[in-house]
Amino acid sequence: MTGHQFLSLHLLETLVAVLPVRDENGAPKAIVYGGAERHMITSQARRRAERVYSRDRANAQKGPLAGHTMGVRTREWALITARALAASHGWEQEEAVQTARAVLQATGLKFGDPAKKTVANLTKVLLFAPSDAGERIAAHVHAQRETVGSWAAEYLPLAQAAAKPARSGRRNKKQEEHEAGATPADTESDTGGPASKLPPLPKTTRDAVLTALAPRDAIDIALYGRFLAEIADSPNVDGAIQSSHAFTVHEAEHTDDFYAAADDAKLDRKSNALDFLEAADDAGAGMTGYQSLISGTFYRHAVLDRRKLRGNLRAAGMPDQDTESAAVAAEAEFVSAFVDAFPQAKKNSTASTGSLPALVLAFDGDRPFNYAAAFQRPIDEVAEGGPAGELAVRRLLSHHHFVRQRRTDISAGRVLTYDPTIHAVLQELGIKDVDSVDGLTS
Repeated sequence: MTGHQFLSLHLLETLVAVLPVRDENGAPKAIVYGGAERHMITSQARRRAERVYSRDRANAQKGPLAGHTMGVRTREWALITARALAASHGWEQEEAVQTARAVLQATGLKFGDPAKKTVANLTKVLLFAPSDAGERIAAHVHAQRETVGSWAAEYLPLAQAAAKPARSGRRNKKQEEHEAGATPADTESDTGGPASKLPPLPKTTRDAVLTALAPRDAIDIALYGRFLAEIADSPNVDGAIQSSHAFTVHEAEHTDDFYAAADDAKLDRKSNALDFLEAADDAGAGMTGYQSLISGTFYRHAVLDRRKLRGNLRAAGMPDQDTESAAVAAEAEFVSAFVDAFPQAKKNSTASTGSLPALVLAFDGDRPFNYAAAFQRPIDEVAEGGPAGELAVRRLLSHHHFVRQRRTDISAGRVLTYDPTIHAVLQELGIKDVDSVDGLTS
């Protein structure tokens, strides 16, 4: 890789009457910054929207990553593997599920309570792995069906016995670990019980499972990273993308919007009532309630570590001749997702996903640069004489110009706007903007 290590992206967007993320009580998230309360959209919500946006485009053969492998983050790998065993290899469904769960559990993954059907075949944690991991595990298990079947015939009864609570009702160490979520494979019985006798998974099968679950050539795992503590010898990935929480550049308050939903059947009876008493009985809305909505101009920031991205791809086994082209494509897709992706929450009732940024600033540097400090003093539209979006653009660009005058490890930058008013501001400032997202990458 030549040139600067980091690509920094800074974005200003104005959102009106939306609710893209909520807290545990269904209320908008907020922070206090610069002595003022601001609306906040968490980086987790944005990162998922960006990751899914890129994955869907790649799977649809669109965008720079068309044809590349992408990842899936789910608790359902046992069920996915079982479906592949049944659909592609003709296994009976029950045998497929039991075998897939046993193989993954013996590899080190923890599963839900076997007595609860809704979670029995789900892992305790979400596992981010290449989308074809289930098919690869299923192909190996089917190829080694005799060996894996013999192992499973011994493993499953012992695992089921170890999962049953002791009939005496005495709470021993094994019971407490089981109630805390540990599986039989994770514990050792002090009395030499079933948990201490579980047969280990054959090494060839365990290696095949670890290889299938490894990041391999999944581009989004290299970009966003993953953490898997349950399997010590399964590689974790420190992602190449850093993302900040978005916040309003001004003080903000949410709006509690009262709504009333009509009951179609009730209204139909009322419209066809034969007398006023029958009509009166059907008065009133079907249901009522409140939903909170937020509005404002938000600042958000993300940075791509180009060197880390290439290192992740090489560490996952990508040949050197493919790494550079994949990294360039991943960078272009990262920028596209940062600009165009939006969280899906309340999209049908707020049309929030149609929002376009007022300004995107992209530049290269030898370290990340976060410009949140430019908005520590909240913008006051009345005192400063203008709309927050335009004032924020001027402040952000002024901040970048000031920093660049004092740093030698930063480029001039490239800007994109979808707002004609902001375009006029850029012309006034003597700044030439690019015509598309493609122009934001160097």
